[in-house]
Amino acid sequence: MTRPPLAAETEPEIGGIILAAGEGRRFGGPKQLAQLNGRPLIEHALAAMLAVPAIDPIVIVLGAHAERIHAEADLRGAEIVVCEQWADGQSASLKAGAAALGEVEAAVITLADQPFISPEAIAGVLDQRGRHLAVRATYDGAPGHPVLLERRLLDHVRELSGDTGARDLLLGDHVRVWECGRLCDPIDIDTPERLEEAQS
Repeated sequence: MTRPPLAAETEPEIGGIILAAGEGRRFGGPKQLAQLNGRPLIEHALAAMLAVPAIDPIVIVLGAHAERIHAEADLRGAEIVVCEQWADGQSASLKAGAAALGEVEAAVITLADQPFISPEAIAGVLDQRGRHLAVRATYDGAPGHPVLLERRLLDHVRELSGDTGARDLLLGDHVRVWECGRLCDPIDIDTPERLEEAQS
């Protein structure tokens, strides 16, 4: 899952953020490490992002269970950021990820507990870039991930609060909505029962 490092003079344009800071209360522990088809959930999310060459750098935001996840999962190819304020909600994790990316042109955001978000869906969101300030994937009309934020919106991430992530930035005509249900399954693994259902 590794990729060669960028040359020092190369400026990254599109970054990736994988949000993985949650406690996993409903799951009963660090669901990021739960095994799905032989590998931890978080590795599925990272593999999908790494498979899209246009995305570099990639940041994984850890919080609860950070040391254990870092020790037990193969996270090579990504920069690891620990959000000490993870309990404040998803917005805190998003702030930490955006800050770690620096001055990228845009960022694609996915979640560590959605293991079936495919490289095709991530690349497709990138392909929708244009005059809009954001692109949001939908599944049968329901909003989901990946989400892409252009630089102008990334600059407002620091103003977010609570557990709604970038939701407040994704309202209005500046958002390009893109239906991608044909490309992947957006199931999120919140409970052991959901994990069992997802095993192939």
